[in-house]
Amino acid sequence: MASYLKDKYKSDVIPSLKAKFGIKNPMRVPKVEKIVINMGVGKAASENNIKLLDAAMQDLAMISGQKPYMTRAKKSVSNFKIREGQPIGCKVTLRGERMYHFMERFFAVALPRIRDFRGLPTRSFDGRGNYTVGFKEQIIFPEINFENVQALHGMDITFATTARTDEEGRELLRLLGLPFRQN
Repeated sequence: MASYLKDKYKSDVIPSLKAKFGIKNPMRVPKVEKIVINMGVGKAASENNIKLLDAAMQDLAMISGQKPYMTRAKKSVSNFKIREGQPIGCKVTLRGERMYHFMERFFAVALPRIRDFRGLPTRSFDGRGNYTVGFKEQIIFPEINFENVQALHGMDITFATTARTDEEGRELLRLLGLPFRQN
């Protein structure tokens, strides 16, 4: 089952990027390599409530269509009551067809559900063309039933690209349909 965004990338985005940045080699054209969705569940660690982490993992599985894995603390932090190896969140990495299907749902369905949405900030690039955006609630996704939510969890979504600069990454994501805020 071919993805609309994958077809759009091949037919529209590649020629536009080649023309704008003067790219001769087709293998040098930036592309989205993977999407990483991360949910930190600090409340579960500080309150020793593993049910919150299980609920977050279920929500992330519904959002991404893939089983997430649990992230653990790399080192102990006494101020946050976190010990090394303690579960503190979950994350999932999407590639290939699942990545394109997630992007389609994210651009067309989830983002328009955000109240007073005027576009995503352009300052969230890391200097190498990768873009990260954070959300305070997981309920922007239609897969999540609000009545069944135990607690609201924030999440970070990272678009890892093969772009060499932020300008290339921004143009790639803009051409794919990510709505950026007008400054």
